[in-house]
Amino acid sequence: MSLVLVVRMKAQLDKADELAQVLRELADASRQEPGCELYIPTQDPENAHSFLLYEQYVDKAALDAHAASEHFQRLAVGAFPALIDGPRERTFYATL
Repeated sequence: MSLVLVVRMKAQLDKADELAQVLRELADASRQEPGCELYIPTQDPENAHSFLLYEQYVDKAALDAHAASEHFQRLAVGAFPALIDGPRERTFYATL
C-alpha cells in the first residue's frame, strides 16, 4: 500500500507561468527521491491559474523525507508563498 497526496492550489494573478516552472523543477527533483513512486504536476487547460499535484510515496517516511528535502524547502516552502493565492488544499489517500 502506497501513500498518495493530492494537492490543489491556485496561482496568484499573473503568476501561473512562474508557478508552473517551479512545479516542473520540484517534480524533476522529487522523482529522484528513493521513496517517490509518482510526482505529477498538472494545470487546468481551461483555467491556467488552477494546479493539481498527484504525489505517491512508498510510505509515510518517504513523504516525510520529501518534506524535509532541500528542493522541497527551497521551492515549496520558499517559493510558493509568493506565487499561490491562498492556502494549498491537501488530501491524503492510500492505494488499494
